[in-house]
Order: sequence, then structure tokens, then C-alpha cells
Amino acid sequence: MSEIPKGTAEGRVSHWQLQHIVGQLREARDDWRTRNRRVSGEHGGRELPSRAAMGEILEALAGALFPMRLGPVDLREESEDFYVGHTLDVALNALLAQTRLELRYVAHQQGQSIEGIDQRALELIQDLALALPGIRRLLDTDVLAAYQGDPAARSVDEVLLCYPGILAIIHHRLAHHLYRAGLPLLARISAEIAHSATGIDIHPGAQIGPSFFIDHGTGVVIGETAIIGERVRIYQAVTLGAKRFPADENGNLHKGECRHPIVEDDVVIYAGATILGRITIGKGSTIGGNVWLTRSVPAGSNLTQANLLHNDDGTQK
Repeated sequence: MSEIPKGTAEGRVSHWQLQHIVGQLREARDDWRTRNRRVSGEHGGRELPSRAAMGEILEALAGALFPMRLGPVDLREESEDFYVGHTLDVALNALLAQTRLELRYVAHQQGQSIEGIDQRALELIQDLALALPGIRRLLDTDVLAAYQGDPAARSVDEVLLCYPGILAIIHHRLAHHLYRAGLPLLARISAEIAHSATGIDIHPGAQIGPSFFIDHGTGVVIGETAIIGERVRIYQAVTLGAKRFPADENGNLHKGECRHPIVEDDVVIYAGATILGRITIGKGSTIGGNVWLTRSVPAGSNLTQANLLHNDDGTQK
């Protein structure tokens, strides 16, 4: 191990007892790795994908999808194709490296062979590359829905540049593809980058149809198994969550069960509504602000706090 310097670059003596602290941190890491039966990465290198690298990749992919809006400030239309091609080449190669890391990590964790992983990673990123035109067209419907759904929006360009819901859905469309491709860690990192930037928490497993609009957006939560239809609009602080978390006899949560709502086409959900469990919100329904909902409602429903019926014990009928 390299010796920890006792002074700074300017020659000043360090006050931080770095030799002692670094040694204790090494012991803590070694203890954790031993308890969790972790092995070092290949050649002692990084074992897991990088959040920082994924941030750069996502920014580059967004620029390639919308070059004259989210690309470089000095980009001109005559060089658009060159920029898109170059940016995609760099971003997809970087994503390929992150994909290899996730696939190798999973293989090591499960005691599987890493033979064929590099080819598998290449095929997955090739599939994503071919899907990008379709993702762009899908995002166009989201941008248009935001413009048409908000009277304050002056142009689709303003929506694309300024609206947090659009940034969140750009990340989600890309993350959802990664999730379905069998790259849940890269997908989750992508979603959490958008969550940090916007306050909108969309699990990459959620299925969301075209023309989706999140207005304002802060505090929105959409769970892993939620299914959202076409032309759905939701406002800030809406939760599409799970009602309960079933566990086995040892207290371990069951994974992969369908536990989040289904929201059919043309539904509007206003600010602060909490919708829990595997229930269905029927087509064309409107859910008012701050409504707490744990039962399915038929198509065309109009629910507010005032018109919800309750049993004697306070539960919903």
C-alpha cells in the first residue's frame, strides 16, 4: 500500500491523523466484505457501475435525442447529424462498459461464469441504440401533452427546457428500457439521478403509456409495478404506491408481486392524492387533491374528499 503523506502539497503538517484513519477505514471495508462474502473486482478494479458515469451518459443521450434543445450551445443544424453520431458513439461505448460491470457483478454474486458476458452486453446496448428513434417519438408525445396540458406553457421548447416532469420522463423512458433488458441496477441509477434533480421518483419498472404529463412534479412517487395508460396527467405530491408489503415466515419481503395501481387512459390525478395497492382507476376518471384511495373506481369516476363514502370505522366503502 502506498504511504499516506504526513504533510500537504504546500508542506504544512496534516492535523487529521490520516495514517490512523485510513487504516481504520480499510479494516471497516475488509470486515464488511468478509461478512458479506464479497470478492474484489476484476484485477482489483471497480466492481460496480458508476453513478457519475451514468449521469454523463444520460446527459449525452438526452442531447442526442434533442440536439438543438438539449445539445451543446454552439450546435448548428448543418452539423446536427455529425453531433448526434459522435455523441451516440461515445455514450453507447461508455454505457457498454457500465453494462459489462453490472453483468459481471451479478454473475459473481450468483456464482455464475462470466463467459459470454461481453457479447451479451454488446447485444443489449445494440438493442438500446436501435430503440432510440422510437423512444424519441414517444417522448415527443410527452412533450406535446405537457404543452397542451398547461396553460402557462408558451411553447414546446419551453416545456422541454424547463419542465422537471419532462426531464424525469426522459430518464424514465431510457431507464425502463434498461430495466426490461435485464439491467435493473443501471436502470435504478438512471431513475435516481432524475429523482435527485427533480424530486420526481419513478421506479424504472413502471409501465407508462404515451402522452404522459407530470405538472410541477415535486414529491411524485410511482412504484415499480404501476401501469399507466395513455394521456394521463398527474400533479405534484401524487403517490402511486403499495398498500402493504407481504412477507414470508422469516420476515423477508416478497419480491416482484404486483402491488401498485393501474391507471387507465385519460385519467387526471390532482395534487396530493395517494393511491395505494393493486387497484384500477377507470378510464377518464378524475381523482381530486389529497384523496386517499385504496379501492378500484369505475370509468368516468369523479372523486373528491367531499364525495368519498366511508364505513362507520372510517374505512372506505
